Amino acid sequence: MVEFRIDRASGLPAYLQLVRQVREALRLGWLLPGDRLPAVREVVATSGVNANTVLKAYRELELAGLLEARQGAGTFVKRALGTADPVVMGRLRARLAEWVAEARAAGLEDEDVDALVSSVLSEGEGVAVR
Repeated sequence: MVEFRIDRASGLPAYLQLVRQVREALRLGWLLPGDRLPAVREVVATSGVNANTVLKAYRELELAGLLEARQGAGTFVKRALGTADPVVMGRLRARLAEWVAEARAAGLEDEDVDALVSSVLSEGEGVAVR
C-alpha cells in the first residue's frame, strides 16, 4: 500500500503531490491493477491534508483512467503506467540510489540533483541550455 508524504514547503499543491506519488508508484510497479488505495480518512490521518484534497487527487486520477472508485469498497487501481520490465526498473533504481548517495556525499542538495537530472533529460529533447 502507498504511504503518502506531503511536503508543505515544495510549492506544489498537496493534491498534485498525491497525484504525482500515485503515478510514480504505478510507473515503478509499486501499485498494480486491482490494488486498493488508502481510504480518504486514512490519508487525512497520516498526511494531515483535508479530505477534499484527497478526493480531488483521486478524482483526477479516476478521470485519467488510472483509478476506479467502487461504492462501499474503496478506490482501486484500474490500470498501470509504463511498460518497463520491473526487474530492469529495480536495477536502474538501485544504480540511481547509489548515484544520489554519491551526489549527497559531494555536498549536492535535492535542488542540485533535480537540476542535474532535468538538464540530462532536456538534452534528450534538444533543449539543453549551456
